[in-house]
Amino acid sequence: MTRVYNDAGEHVPVTVLRMENCQVVAQRTQEKNGYTAVQLGVGLARVKNTSKAMRGHFAKSSVEPKAKLAEFRVSPENLLDIGAEITVDHFVAGQKVDVTGTSTGKGFQGVIKRHNFGGGRATHGNSVSHRTHGSTGQRQDPGKVFKGKKMAGHMGNVRVTTQNVVVHATDADRGLILIRGAVPGTKGAWILVRDAAKVALPADAPKPAALRAAKGA
Repeated sequence: MTRVYNDAGEHVPVTVLRMENCQVVAQRTQEKNGYTAVQLGVGLARVKNTSKAMRGHFAKSSVEPKAKLAEFRVSPENLLDIGAEITVDHFVAGQKVDVTGTSTGKGFQGVIKRHNFGGGRATHGNSVSHRTHGSTGQRQDPGKVFKGKKMAGHMGNVRVTTQNVVVHATDADRGLILIRGAVPGTKGAWILVRDAAKVALPADAPKPAALRAAKGA
């Protein structure tokens, strides 16, 4: 994360995301697959670390092996050609997006950190129960701890989607997307950015996508 300044001189906290070599690897059609989508690949993977099956998959599309693959549902008229490269100009400033990533793993944590419990009393007879969760159930009836009870345990390292975060700006030359605020995931992690599901697409957003012209074209 870093900060940038807007025209009013106010600093805006942003997360800098980098899109590298994002290409269409495959298409999913209603006739063949029962739904319509595009499979995108980003990053570069070493050929020796790519399985034989995946090498054939990439060779069929005439694209270099990708480090990460993801599918995005689209309408039939918005299907993209295989090999087309998408740029960060696909997103416009002010647009709201949904960001999905794996949250930072924090290991085994107690209920105060994990569930924001208040804890026990500091004094007046309390000697070893300052940060414990207390009772977890009733007596003989029902005689068990209900599933889903908030207790200490593994925290973080789960798939998280943050909805309706705002794109502050993009840098097409360096392939950067500046997202206002924080997004799930650690530094260097892979995340998924898609158009917001609950907010209409801006009128100036490129359709079906912002594509980079082929070399030599």
